[in-house]
Amino acid sequence: MFLLAALAIAAADVTAVARPFPGGLPEREPAAVGMSAERLATIDRVVQRGIEAGGYPGASLVVGRKGYAIWQRGYGTLDWTRTSRVTANESLYDLASLTKVVATTTALMVLFDQGKVELDAPVSTYLPEFSGGLKDQVTVRHLLTHRAGLSAGRELWRMASTPAEARAAVISSPINCTPGACYEYSDLGADLLGFIAEAVSGESLEGLLQKQVFRKLAMNDTRFRLSDADAARTAPTEIAPPRGYPLRGEVHDENAYALGGVAGHAGLFSTAADLSVFAQMLLDGGVYNGTRIVADSTVQLFTRRAAGHRALGWDTCAGGAGCGQFMSERAFGHTGFTGTSLWIDPDRQMFVVLLTNRVHAARARRPSKVIADVRNDLADAAVLAVMDDPGGVMAMPASFRADLAQDWNRPLRARRASSASARRKAAAARRAAAKGRSAKGSSAARSTGKASNSAGKRKAVGKSKAAAKGTSVAKGKAATKRKSVASGKKTTSAKRGGKATSSRSKG
Repeated sequence: MFLLAALAIAAADVTAVARPFPGGLPEREPAAVGMSAERLATIDRVVQRGIEAGGYPGASLVVGRKGYAIWQRGYGTLDWTRTSRVTANESLYDLASLTKVVATTTALMVLFDQGKVELDAPVSTYLPEFSGGLKDQVTVRHLLTHRAGLSAGRELWRMASTPAEARAAVISSPINCTPGACYEYSDLGADLLGFIAEAVSGESLEGLLQKQVFRKLAMNDTRFRLSDADAARTAPTEIAPPRGYPLRGEVHDENAYALGGVAGHAGLFSTAADLSVFAQMLLDGGVYNGTRIVADSTVQLFTRRAAGHRALGWDTCAGGAGCGQFMSERAFGHTGFTGTSLWIDPDRQMFVVLLTNRVHAARARRPSKVIADVRNDLADAAVLAVMDDPGGVMAMPASFRADLAQDWNRPLRARRASSASARRKAAAARRAAAKGRSAKGSSAARSTGKASNSAGKRKAVGKSKAAAKGTSVAKGKAATKRKSVASGKKTTSAKRGGKATSSRSKG
């Protein structure tokens, strides 16, 4: 009887401790890892407010701590038709610039571990064609910290008709300043890192990662190019890209597409559940479920600040890129233009994965502001839910950024108009001050005139009246001119406001 009771207790413990998610981490209740479920519920409200505001049709999210998925959920739908529900372990998203860290940086970490890549070696050591002039001074470390002197990017999709031509355009990119002396977040640098990984390993970036990272971690839904069968569970992105057709299951970034869909800066697809395993591997010092991907020392080297707010490949909270205000100084992460982010806090053994497709026909006027606030709120809510922090439990704010929704639907041209109004007011104040100084000068002149004879006084008064009349006429003309110019500016502004514009900035 005692044996049966013991077996029953053991079975209950196993059930409570770990219930595996398909393709992700085992699940555990928040209280079991020192977190508050009530505080974590703030996440549901924040993500839902972003959907209701039209920032994105749906989202996939995992908050993990101490080896478990604590808050793994899907919200909304893949697109605005409301037919395909999002799930954290099945819905695929275009990771955009998360590719830089999940794929490219990780490939460099693996090769660094194997002694095949040196951080301070010139890039020309691995890519001889990238040489000449300042290029000879560019090192692998410069590329990883975005200090190579490269531009943010080039319109490869306009310049190249084949992936080979796009690759050549990347390698021929000029260096704009002394390497190491300036910072410019660059897609081109990430692409060069991808080329280095391929040259050193003798494999494609895609093949290297599948063999050395994704397959070992059972990240079966993480890959660059999707099959047609996967499109149905993939969140669509842009509906009117330069390619001329809506994008679903095909990389959103035009330059990554020009490079064949596999690029160092973008092109990777994944699920939130897969990324939770990746994040846990880094928290565990490069090993997961008994399988080592990279050395613990390599994880520490690549994820600590190396130059400014940048780590090697990774960003840190000092960059202000979506990790809120409460994560520790050692926290690191990255964001993606499509509306994705991954933040990891080693001090709290915690991570936050967020995947959205805010580039898919967003109904909010400023979806970039929506996703920025939501990212920060999620990081804050996760940290504030920690109940066993050595520093004590922090007070919850009265409201989060998503509750205020500040500037989420304020049109950009209204901001421009506001700025123009401020400039007009400042100019009016300067004119009033100048007029006041002129009035003081006139008063002094009148005082001097009183000391002269009456004939001189009459002459001075006559001149003063004439001057006043001239000034009045001049002011009238100036006012008419200003009114005309202002009217012209308004007409020009209205014309600009009516044009459809397109932005291709990166995450």
